Amino acid sequence: MHDGLRPGRVCPLHYRYPPSVFHREPEILAQTLYVVGGLYGNPFALAAVLDMARAEPGPVTLVFNGDFHWFDVDAATFAVVNSEVLAHAALRGNVETELAAPSNDAGCGCAYPNWVGEADVERSNAVMRALRGTAAGLPGLGERLGALPMHRVAEVGGLKVGIVHGDAESLAGWRFSQELLREDAAGAGELLAGAQVRVLACSHTCLPVAQDFDTPAGTAVVVNNGAAGMPNFAGERFGLITRISTRAAPDALYGIEVEGVRVEALPVRYDAAAWLAHFDRHWPAGSPAALSYRRRIANGPDYAVAHAVRGRVRRASGAAPGSGP
Repeated sequence: MHDGLRPGRVCPLHYRYPPSVFHREPEILAQTLYVVGGLYGNPFALAAVLDMARAEPGPVTLVFNGDFHWFDVDAATFAVVNSEVLAHAALRGNVETELAAPSNDAGCGCAYPNWVGEADVERSNAVMRALRGTAAGLPGLGERLGALPMHRVAEVGGLKVGIVHGDAESLAGWRFSQELLREDAAGAGELLAGAQVRVLACSHTCLPVAQDFDTPAGTAVVVNNGAAGMPNFAGERFGLITRISTRAAPDALYGIEVEGVRVEALPVRYDAAAWLAHFDRHWPAGSPAALSYRRRIANGPDYAVAHAVRGRVRRASGAAPGSGP
């Protein structure tokens, strides 16, 4: 899948784990679980997620599953994001792992596959270098981020949920990307069955997808929320999180029910204008992040809700206007 062991494409050995790591008792018990992946240092999305949780009719458990830092190159935003996120359950993505203990050859730690162009890889490595400069000014940060786990196990309504950043065998794995779920669904299903969970919630690959599989334990679901802190669909400017609950969400975009538990994609309607202005102040035109991400932040990627909904997952009948093509 990789075109060489170059920084930004290589996946370090210490990122890896077997699917059997999920064969354990859950450490998180929740009625409603928010899995928040790919916040990418967006403080407006963070505030929106916290407001969403407070508005729920019952208790909500938040798990930030990695890459909560990225665009927050200014020290003030970095500190706010770090403090708020670490007040909840969290695990580390490649960003936090490379901030805590940079690998000699990993670059950004993204383990980009061949379909990602070399210019994008190099720009991500440059963003990581800038972010390391910010992190260097915060004493004790490396120890706190490095102590975060690479995976979590939760239980919602009796359903076992695995939470990762990448996939069922690597912190930066792409096996649950929308591209590889289409090309190798059988392989993804085998990984999911090996993990022995009924839901595997992830992000890392930036574009959302939800797909169900038949496993020996019954129906199981891979749900990738894409990004909480960036738009996920063409012409839209909201992020996404994964919501897993015994109660249906009235504003979900799409989802599936597994043994009475709803697994849904929930829009994060943050202040998009304020976020774009904030981004432009810290990543002006021509900067690595602006070249790679500004168009998406302003207008969304070339991707639609229909691309994210797979198998028996269904778009919500009451999905609000402005939820993508």
